[in-house]
Amino acid sequence: MLYRYYKNLSKYLKPNRVLIIYGARRVGKTTILRNFLENTKEKYRLDTGENVFVQEILSSNNFNAILDYAKGYDIIAIDEAQEIANIGRSLKIIVDQIPNIKVIVTGSSAFNLSQNIGEPLTGRKRVLKLFPIAQKELNHDLNKFDLKEKLSQFLIYGSYPDIYLAKTKKEKILLLNELVESYLLKDILAHEKLKAPNLLLNLLKLLAFQVGQLVSLSEIATQLHVHITTIERYLDLLQKSFIIYKLTGFSKNLRNEIKNKSKYYFYDNGIRNGIISQYNDLNSRDDVGALFENFIFIERLKRQNFNDFYGQSYFWRTYTGEEIDLIESIDNTLSAFEIKYSDKKKKKIPKSWNSSYPKSSYKIINSQNYLDFIL
Repeated sequence: MLYRYYKNLSKYLKPNRVLIIYGARRVGKTTILRNFLENTKEKYRLDTGENVFVQEILSSNNFNAILDYAKGYDIIAIDEAQEIANIGRSLKIIVDQIPNIKVIVTGSSAFNLSQNIGEPLTGRKRVLKLFPIAQKELNHDLNKFDLKEKLSQFLIYGSYPDIYLAKTKKEKILLLNELVESYLLKDILAHEKLKAPNLLLNLLKLLAFQVGQLVSLSEIATQLHVHITTIERYLDLLQKSFIIYKLTGFSKNLRNEIKNKSKYYFYDNGIRNGIISQYNDLNSRDDVGALFENFIFIERLKRQNFNDFYGQSYFWRTYTGEEIDLIESIDNTLSAFEIKYSDKKKKKIPKSWNSSYPKSSYKIINSQNYLDFIL
């Protein structure tokens, strides 16, 4: 069984509080929930938000019916809770009215579930974000040598649990294709009732070819023949559904620092490659640098999430072409990181950065030293 960082949910469960587990479809939310419940000694009730009977009760605003549903249990657990309208108000009733009760809900659609929960549970919830398997989690069973041996697999096929466990290249590709075609955009398409889902896929394809690069929304809008506001709305939905991550520019001292454009990374390399149907080996690709940068950024993000990172992350670039891939800011302390797959070229720190932020640290992350950065 795969080790997952959040497998012991008892550490995060509190009486009269709701534990919310967000994450994309197929990252293992249901598995973690069921494994935890199967090993708890507390009396629990497990339901799914896709159950029509459960939907009817928890979206009814019927105070007595909701309490009757939850009374007598130590833990109420609802998988896929985003399917239930007004779920936040029902959960508030449960945790406010039943002493010492604990509640766990999972949701594959962050934008939908957060809207339903949001305000009613202010001060009554704890949120955990679940990603595809992290290198930090795999390091529980594999040592650094083992992880490095599998680097090419992570760059090409990503780290969704089912894909990681698949034994053959053919099986991994079949599962990734199914994930992209059947699950990836399910929440967005259902929530938005999109009349042109191909537009969403075409947008993702353009982003897939621009990983690690500055993205011009106006250029994308022109290429896809839609208004820029449509692109902005779709990007927002893709971010909230854990498909892409938006990284903004760092700007503080220099007038020529770029701050009005962004870079987008995919939460999983396999999804990125599946969108453009590119599964060929690294030695026959011209995008290895982009794949490595995407992989390192997301693995660093996972590490930050596990370690309760409270700083901010950015990229840095000037109009004269100087750039740094990743900037981390914590308590006014800046750390700069250049991400390069190859360690053959020793890139020097940009002069403008060095002169403007002389107290910052600078480090190059490559395919030889990357594990210390993400574990």
